[in-house]
Amino acid sequence: MGSFTIRPMVADDAAAVARIFEHGIATKNATFEIAAPSWAHFDSGHVNGLSFVAVDDGNVIGWVACTPYSSRHVYRGVVEESLYIDESARGRGVGRALLEHFLHVADESGIWTVQAGIFPENTISVNLHHALGFRTVGVRERLGQMDEVWRDVLLLERRLASD
Repeated sequence: MGSFTIRPMVADDAAAVARIFEHGIATKNATFEIAAPSWAHFDSGHVNGLSFVAVDDGNVIGWVACTPYSSRHVYRGVVEESLYIDESARGRGVGRALLEHFLHVADESGIWTVQAGIFPENTISVNLHHALGFRTVGVRERLGQMDEVWRDVLLLERRLASD
């Protein structure tokens, strides 16, 4: 495992975050998205204080962020997390470190449930989430199409200590 640091995501990270997101899109096993959104759109949809990047030698090599599950007050402590790691940094523990850091800060922020939607074929991400206490709560069958093929999405969740 190489050395890297984790810090809050800032606007100056926009290009690197988009580049890593685009690589995830290209795998066709990370998201239904077909292009990374603008920084303004990306940043406005995420929960303040819960977006982080991993940095190695000044370069962003991964990121984690979350969106609110709902705008309804009753769900204020429920978020959906997204985690993306640069191809060059995979296998170095970056994903685990980012997700652990995110979960710690989310817990301290009053979040009680973190959920993730992951394609079943993305076994590395599914296994990482399971290793960090997420459980699969269901399969959203034929949730969307990619290249005219219906794709399922696993719904995973983790209850945090503040629950």
